[in-house]
Amino acid sequence: MKLYNYFRSSASFRVRIALQLKGLAYEYVPVHLVKGEQRSADLAALAAEHLVPVLELEDGRRLTQSMAIIEYLDETHPQPALLPGDAIGRARVRALAQIVACEVHPLNNLRVLKYLVHELKADEPAKNAWYRHWVGVGLQAYEAHLAEQPGAFSHGDAPTLADCCLVPQIFNGKRFNTNFDGLTRTMAAFDACMAHPAFQKAQPSSCPDHEA
Repeated sequence: MKLYNYFRSSASFRVRIALQLKGLAYEYVPVHLVKGEQRSADLAALAAEHLVPVLELEDGRRLTQSMAIIEYLDETHPQPALLPGDAIGRARVRALAQIVACEVHPLNNLRVLKYLVHELKADEPAKNAWYRHWVGVGLQAYEAHLAEQPGAFSHGDAPTLADCCLVPQIFNGKRFNTNFDGLTRTMAAFDACMAHPAFQKAQPSSCPDHEA
């Protein structure tokens, strides 16, 4: 398999975590988003969205969208499972994951932040305030849901799809000096994840295209 991704991309990071949790080998193909490499003709031939991640399978077929890729990996390599065995558990984990992937991240990804600055003429403090506001709103909801279920991770005592989404969001939140006060369970889940070798191997600083 080949994973076209960018070390700092939250969506790419999610997939790297899932691949590491599953113990699956893959070829790392860097695509530098800040330099605009995602708009190249080569990537356009791989993904109509001009986005990463893109997972290219052994037979040449390609998958896009991080959540779809992770669920594909979970279905084709079921152990360790990233979704619980019961319907209520699966719904809860998907809801947690979607708080990040559907409500927080779309408002704060690189192309949105660039649009705020270049098209809407937001200055740096305004852009950062926008980012921190929406991360805060989403993570407060995440925290409230974690109170419903005990465990070291977001759902019980093993990593799930929810943690694959949470950890990249916390990483990026830290880059923007987001205030995580009051997110006791959320940050405890983050710490539990970062003590896990799979998350350590997937983190941006472990990537071959990492930049300080």
